[in-house]
Amino acid sequence: MLLRCPPLATSLSLRALASSPVAHRSSRSPSILLYRMASTSVWGLKDAGLIKTQGYIDGKWVDARSGETVLVTNPATEEELGTVPEMGLEETQAAIAAADRAFKSWGKTTAKYRHDILKHLYALMQEHHDDLGKIITLENGKTLAEGKGENTYSASFVEWYAEEAVRTYGEHIPSPFPNIRNLVIKQPVGYCGSSILTPWNFPSAMITRKLGAALAAGCTTIIKPSPETPFSALAIAELARRAGVPDGVINVVTTQRNVDAVGRELCQNKIVKKMSFTGSTPVAKLLYGLASSTLKKVSIEAGGNAPFIVFDDADVEKAVEGVIACKFRSSGQTCVCANRIYVQSSVYADFASKLSEKVAAFRVGNGLDEATTHGPLIHEKAIDKVKRHIDDAVSRGAQVLVGGQRVPGVGSFFSPTVLSDVPLDAAINTEETFGPVAALIKFKTEEEVITLANDTDVGLAGYFFSRDVGRVWRVAEALEVGMVGANTGLISHATIPFGGVKESGLGREGGHGIEEYLNQKLIAFGSI
Repeated sequence: MLLRCPPLATSLSLRALASSPVAHRSSRSPSILLYRMASTSVWGLKDAGLIKTQGYIDGKWVDARSGETVLVTNPATEEELGTVPEMGLEETQAAIAAADRAFKSWGKTTAKYRHDILKHLYALMQEHHDDLGKIITLENGKTLAEGKGENTYSASFVEWYAEEAVRTYGEHIPSPFPNIRNLVIKQPVGYCGSSILTPWNFPSAMITRKLGAALAAGCTTIIKPSPETPFSALAIAELARRAGVPDGVINVVTTQRNVDAVGRELCQNKIVKKMSFTGSTPVAKLLYGLASSTLKKVSIEAGGNAPFIVFDDADVEKAVEGVIACKFRSSGQTCVCANRIYVQSSVYADFASKLSEKVAAFRVGNGLDEATTHGPLIHEKAIDKVKRHIDDAVSRGAQVLVGGQRVPGVGSFFSPTVLSDVPLDAAINTEETFGPVAALIKFKTEEEVITLANDTDVGLAGYFFSRDVGRVWRVAEALEVGMVGANTGLISHATIPFGGVKESGLGREGGHGIEEYLNQKLIAFGSI
């Protein structure tokens, strides 16, 4: 069982690492710029203490009892970044026990106390903004601008939930009986708190979006980060320690080969009262089934297959900008990025031309290079899936307007790609690509495209561009998704409810997501 999202996540492909810088440039669009970092300065942080190569249990940095480790590499250079412990069932049970002990005091702290600690953590994340952004870039591959942007996004959840902590209001419910007063109070979930299972594509933000809510509610936590990107999670744990989070409140268990045993324990252990997962739909279903054995509370953000619709009354230039922001952010490795791009017939040629021109100007390379606009994919399996989707579409009649090939040389790089005339039966229309491929599909009518957009088992996000106010309301309400971007390709921030419908998940994060970590308790006062 894999506990990694997105659907491409598997173990890293580890290859021999050269020691000298190398450069590759492709003769085809988009232009390619790659270089190798000097192996003598892998991290180059201002605060080297943020790099932790051990797990974190009960306030202590610990190795795996087996002594085994997981190797982590930079997907842009294939350079070794370091190792983290290959933890297993024994360490997971120790983390659960530590969280259980810590809950007995943490769950009784005041909301103001938790608010203050979270605000301190937020301040530390701001103070170490450059270092945290660089850690994200090195282990994930996204550009440094995106890495720093993710840290800003990640910290915003800590700030938001600090303020939500002091607003977990109860209520008085009028009673039909004169001698009864009904009060509802809110308390943290269960007697331990939550297990947090996160992916590699947002190694920091996918943690704080859950962790901030859990801590604000008074829950203790066990975090299992992706083995591809564990260092961001460990850096957050270190800053939380500095911020004054008590021992045992946050625990981090790192693993790759023992992921099945760790995941089962986090889902089935009776002490753990909440499971929160971001990942693929197949893995979400497995975890949901495991968690049902104890009927624990569950939050799931699973896979997507987002439609992006461009109507003939849209501002085409802005629609192109929206697709670029949505589709190619993090090289297409986001759960809410456009996967199917439907363009109305009368503006199809203009849209395809303008988009292709923009994509051809992208510069793919190491995220630390200021000239780079788009970084690598996470590993070889990601490359393989992107190539399979392109080959399948082309075999069915699609045309490659830009890109379409792997970038030769070191690193998991693939040219940002635009496909035209993608047939409806292509695999890219039914499977989440998770890569830099814009698949353009022509449509004629509003009714037709709504049917096409909703023809999927998942429903996380959807986007469309139109200047017709009536159409905006009709389409926004008709799309079977949890989130809609109308005339925008960017929808995510801390204050909104993030989540999907159908097989894209359960519950919401961000916004009032603290409610996912709280139970309502009725207190009926009689004899009044």
